Amino acid sequence: MSSGAPTVDPVVTPEVVAQHGLTLEEFERIKKILGREPNFTELGIFSVMWSEHCSYKNSKKELKKFPTTGPNILVKAGEENAGVVDIGDGWAIAFKMESHNHPSAIEPFQGAATGVGGIIRDIFTMGARPEFCLNSLRFGPITDQSNINRQTPNIAANKRLFTGVVSGIAHYGNCVGIPTIGGEIYFDESFEGNPLVNVFCLGVLRHEQVARGTAKGGGNPVFYVGAETGRDGLAGAAFASRELTQQSREDRPAVQVGDPFKEKLLLEACLELLARDAVAGIQDMGAAGLTCSTCETASRGGSGIEIDLAKVPKREPDMTPYEILLSESQERMLIIAKRGKENLVRKVFEKWDVPCAEIGHVTDDGMMRVRNNSAIAAEIPAKALAEEAPIYSPDVKPVVAAIDHRGGADSATIDSHEALRRLLREPTIASKNWVYRQYDHTVRTGTIVKPGSDAAVFFVRYADKILAATTDCNSLYCSLHPRTGGKIAVAEAARNLTCSGARPLAVTDNLNFGNPYKPENFWQLREAVEGIAEACRAFGTPVTGGNVSLYNESPAGTVDPTPTIGMVGLIEDEKHITTQWFKEESDTIILVGETGTELGGSQFLKACYGRKIGPPPNIDLEHEIKIQNTTRELIRAGLVKSAHDCSEGGLAVALTECCFNPRKLLGAEIDLKAGETPVTAALFNESQSRIVISVDSKDAQKMTAILQQSGVPFQRLGQVEGNELRIRVNEKTFRWPIADLYDGWFNAIRRAVEDETERIPSL
Repeated sequence: MSSGAPTVDPVVTPEVVAQHGLTLEEFERIKKILGREPNFTELGIFSVMWSEHCSYKNSKKELKKFPTTGPNILVKAGEENAGVVDIGDGWAIAFKMESHNHPSAIEPFQGAATGVGGIIRDIFTMGARPEFCLNSLRFGPITDQSNINRQTPNIAANKRLFTGVVSGIAHYGNCVGIPTIGGEIYFDESFEGNPLVNVFCLGVLRHEQVARGTAKGGGNPVFYVGAETGRDGLAGAAFASRELTQQSREDRPAVQVGDPFKEKLLLEACLELLARDAVAGIQDMGAAGLTCSTCETASRGGSGIEIDLAKVPKREPDMTPYEILLSESQERMLIIAKRGKENLVRKVFEKWDVPCAEIGHVTDDGMMRVRNNSAIAAEIPAKALAEEAPIYSPDVKPVVAAIDHRGGADSATIDSHEALRRLLREPTIASKNWVYRQYDHTVRTGTIVKPGSDAAVFFVRYADKILAATTDCNSLYCSLHPRTGGKIAVAEAARNLTCSGARPLAVTDNLNFGNPYKPENFWQLREAVEGIAEACRAFGTPVTGGNVSLYNESPAGTVDPTPTIGMVGLIEDEKHITTQWFKEESDTIILVGETGTELGGSQFLKACYGRKIGPPPNIDLEHEIKIQNTTRELIRAGLVKSAHDCSEGGLAVALTECCFNPRKLLGAEIDLKAGETPVTAALFNESQSRIVISVDSKDAQKMTAILQQSGVPFQRLGQVEGNELRIRVNEKTFRWPIADLYDGWFNAIRRAVEDETERIPSL
């Protein structure tokens, strides 16, 4: 043992086993695998590797329902750290989304910052150069406009979490030099005390550059590279696999501390070493740290691995084997080098001023063997540890959602003039400029469409490829009907890409749910997964990987189920890039899709009535795909000047957002034919499969002819003109000055947080 460490491990008792989050049945399974009782260090190793965060023991059966293959898939979900998708001409993309929810709840700045660092490492460990990030965030209310069936929201605490998370994301991304170019943010009572921080990263590589996280070749040296190991992040994977409680602040040591400047050096050093053909395998030390990287690389390679903890670079004295193996200190990688390339490895990392130490070698006996000088600290079969965690099928119990069978018939009591203003000021719908202005979204000079439109668009110059990306999920729909909500998340992501001129390629997901051992929670997970799987098959967008984050609960309750979808698309021609904003006076405005009537699950009912009730809107996937295909055809024909999907807030909000062109505010004259639909339902319903497009007036007849021929429903709404939004619904006319609406929408979040924003010191 290291100097000053206890000479005797704590005794492994049933109480100690329970403290490690393992059941007695799992402990018996461990003893059977080892043929003996585990020592304390080995117990810790099993506890993190068999946690939900690492083993997916409660969700693995459900994840097998996702479609994961396709003609453009080069690396499938589950095979490596991230999936890889062909984009043509020998180029490919690696992308993935992961959560850092629990750490962000305890320490929002560092929790979010290290979430960014972790997902970036997942991408460059595949051999891809990270190009951009997105994020999907959820917080409790930051205004006092809504309070639904919960205790009064702690607005000050929610603001602290919100501003801290945003600062952490901005700090890490800006320092490492990778732009954050899009995403989504929702605010709802269910996320009180348990924010969701899901981070997406995409990188680009050649087909032949795909790197593998495998330990192959007996005798190949194993190198530890990156930051020294400390006690921060200790057992973070286990921490992420239990509910948040009032005592969770005692888990601060489970929150990692990040250094983006070290990450940048590590990134460049690893990519250089990969380019010089010195690497047999490479793995990020993420969840479960050194433990996970060693056993998983050995398991994938069908080999064993032996390391000596005495050779591991450390930044704290007297660390025990237990602490070294379970630490989740950031900016670290495990590299299995090719024999004979040892000096090259040292030379490259010395050049980039990154710590590098040879700590072991690959073996042929299938064992993960951990020494501490001459003493054996742990000896476990690698494959059993990495792949043989127990798989469970928890009980399910359907949740009875709150349903309003009146269809919002009493909504006429709300003044529609004020309703639109209120919706635009809701932080969920309002402009997120206060957030993305803190991100350097132009670094690397590839961002073509900046944050604020339906999807971000990025040009990869060296590959001559234009990519579009988005993250989407309506948690309210998922709480009311998780299967429908899952399908809509996929459909809306695809719709956002379509509106940007892109063809959807593939999906990564981040499944955020509560404790899986509560039957209602697991039912929500199963239903959402089956909805996502059905939609992905329909769109031909296989799932390339992702993350499951369970136990998202606090004393206030369980979060609304949030199966976030990250989707990437390809734009074939620069001329096809489309944004959501009206462009010029006199352009014709057309609604592609039905007028809609469905108010259930809408932001209108939540913002104006304080009611989270269903049923949510229905989704017909065949109809949705037809709408999207037709819209893309119109874009490729050069007829579409703007395109914007109808989502939260309905048609009235979508039309208003189209008027908010960053270069010049534009008004619109709309004549909406809604038949017998009540006025407020016509304006604010959230029926799916609807896209607002604008077209040059001289091309309007040609466009309507194509729409008629395609057989999709559409309605000519009016034209771009003036400085007001004027909507005539049947016999009733509404008028809003655009400048007035814009002020409420653009400044809502700033006004909510400016008085209480804490200055977060740079680290």
